[in-house]
Amino acid sequence: MARSDRLEAAPVAEEALVPGTVKAPPRTPGDAPRRTPEEDREKSPEKRPEKTSEKVPEESPGTPRGEDPAQDVSGRVSRDLSARPLENRNADGTPSRSASGHVTPAVENGHPDGTPEPVMGRASGPVTDETSEPTANRASRPLTGEASEAATRASRPLTGEAATRASGPVTGEAATRASGPVTGEAPEPAVRPRCAPAELALTRPRGLAGLLWQDLGQAGFGVRRFRLGQARPRLEAAGQACLAGYNAVVAGEAERIDDLEEELRGFAYEGAGMACATLDVLTVTGGRRLRSLLSGQGMRHPHMIHLGVGWAYARLRMRPMWGIRSVHPLLRWLAFDGFGFHQGFFASDRTVGRQRTAGLLDRTRRAIFDQGVGRMLWFHECAGVDDVILRVAEFPPGRRADLWSGVGLAAGYAGGADAHELERLSVAAAEDGFRAHLVQGTAFACAARLISGSVPEHTAVAASALCEVDVEEAGHWTDTALIALGHNAHSGDHYQAWRAGVRKAWARRNRDS
Repeated sequence: MARSDRLEAAPVAEEALVPGTVKAPPRTPGDAPRRTPEEDREKSPEKRPEKTSEKVPEESPGTPRGEDPAQDVSGRVSRDLSARPLENRNADGTPSRSASGHVTPAVENGHPDGTPEPVMGRASGPVTDETSEPTANRASRPLTGEASEAATRASRPLTGEAATRASGPVTGEAATRASGPVTGEAPEPAVRPRCAPAELALTRPRGLAGLLWQDLGQAGFGVRRFRLGQARPRLEAAGQACLAGYNAVVAGEAERIDDLEEELRGFAYEGAGMACATLDVLTVTGGRRLRSLLSGQGMRHPHMIHLGVGWAYARLRMRPMWGIRSVHPLLRWLAFDGFGFHQGFFASDRTVGRQRTAGLLDRTRRAIFDQGVGRMLWFHECAGVDDVILRVAEFPPGRRADLWSGVGLAAGYAGGADAHELERLSVAAAEDGFRAHLVQGTAFACAARLISGSVPEHTAVAASALCEVDVEEAGHWTDTALIALGHNAHSGDHYQAWRAGVRKAWARRNRDS
């Protein structure tokens, strides 16, 4: 028995020398049947399978969050993925167990039926789907659909306005909206800088349109040999604004007129009317450009635009309003006023020195022509009241009434004299017997300024000194006289009746006072 025991124990001792191996004891009768390996795995305690994965590199202090390849879907770095087995988990986070009660290992990179899939690399970008299952195998699957698109957007760098908002404080309009209550009002438009006529940079057109270009130096009082005085800068700027408005239309930049100083804008629209009428006559369009200007951009300056039409016909040496249909049937007669102003301004030796008038004009048209000449005398004498009085006195008595009317219009619209000088002018007109005509011209100037929406201080001073009323009342006289003519007023006689109605309104006011 001793020898047999040694023979049976020897193999056990030899096998015990091999590390990690255990010899199963021999089966004896009466023992329980031996279990298969599958049954051992089911009956044995939970076995945690090892996961062969690459070693996760340690995160350096300078590694930005979200760039670690071992970062999971929730943004936390999983340093122990290689040490922990993969497990399937339920929606509440508890381990998923099989029917026998054991924890079921996760199937890595495979379908639920056990079919393996090719192992894909771990997604390098953060996953933005927060409702995804918080398991490690979700991070190893390729992103598809909306999750892939969201991950792509998240990995792109911010550019433009989004980057500015993300990197810096909110400033400007956005900061204003964020810091203050919403009032529902639209933001105020940016205020455009105002400039003088000489500073209005316009591009001279090429071709035939370039031949119509006008040099602003033509309006210089030295070139024109006008009297020089303190009001020279103001009155020269008015003439330059007229030519600048003309060039703006010729260059196709009529919107630049609004860049001029508000007080000079009316003179610029006078030049714009001159340009539109010139182009309409040369292209035989029947006044299309002029009507577009009157109904559009220049609708607040109808008086000045019609005066500019007279400039155009004087340049073309044609009778005013030939071939052009105007919007206003009565204001179109102001073209003869502009005709007379142009002839006096650019041909002063003939018009002022020799006191010539345009030929082929009847009595009504000649009276309106003389109103334009009187308006020009205010510029010719550089708003010198005493010089204007002497110049008017040189003309025949039959022409002085209309000359005084033009002087009052220029004094009220262009300015250049103070209240004391205007009072002397009023006294001189009264001594000549034509104060009512001086008042009528000033009332027309007040009406034109009121319609334009800009009433400068010198217009208010002129209304007080010459009409002895404020600007609103003087303008109201013109409206009342126009309404009294009815809707069919269109002839030259109607225009003269309009002027007479203003004089009557002033006379009634003085009589009642």
